[in-house]
Amino acid sequence: MRALLIDDDYGLARLLREYLEPHGVTLDHEGRGATGLERLRAADYDVVLLDVMLPGMDGFDVCRAIRAEHDVPVIMLTARGEDADRIVGLELGADDYVPKPYNPRELHARMKAVVRRARPGRAPATGESLRVGALRIDVQGRRVQLGEREVELTSFEFRLLLVLARRAGETVTREELAAAVRGDEPGPPKPGRYDPSVDRSLDVHVSHLRQKIEADAHTPRRIKTVRGIGYVLVRPPAGEE
Repeated sequence: MRALLIDDDYGLARLLREYLEPHGVTLDHEGRGATGLERLRAADYDVVLLDVMLPGMDGFDVCRAIRAEHDVPVIMLTARGEDADRIVGLELGADDYVPKPYNPRELHARMKAVVRRARPGRAPATGESLRVGALRIDVQGRRVQLGEREVELTSFEFRLLLVLARRAGETVTREELAAAVRGDEPGPPKPGRYDPSVDRSLDVHVSHLRQKIEADAHTPRRIKTVRGIGYVLVRPPAGEE
């Protein structure tokens, strides 16, 4: 795995490199957002570790710039653990959010999880495609179309829509959605693995999905909320889209 760390804490960067390299991770480091973006344009990375509190261009602006050009997974790192900051990062397209101080072993596990989710090779069947009404999903190509229009989704939004589409017409619980987008193995959520912060971010991403695939996001007809339980992607009657 090749990772890019954008963080102005050079001591932390050195320690993180020392931990990750024996685990097969090549870690490149940049201390400023602008130079991090230049490095990202010049080389291919499996994951970006992005600090929020950067000098000059902050991590939120860097994340926004990354998402305008790249589909690489982004994990945001910050000492600011407030929910509002976490939600802003996820709204901008970050795949995960780890507050400082963090355990390097946990960070490595999260890196592997977001990379595993992002790789098309994780699709269970080559060429798998799904259709729910006017929605068409090319799983391996990670493309979504609504009628003749291509829908641009973040990796988190794509995973969320894919889980709902595979069970179209069924209510998917919040716990199941949180487990699926986190990259857990198929099956019921494992005891003790539920992460309320991921659960809270589901509402943000569902809202974004609705804005992209609903005629009116305020009165959704495709993704319905099942209050107190989860969400359902409605399967329209035959002949209706």
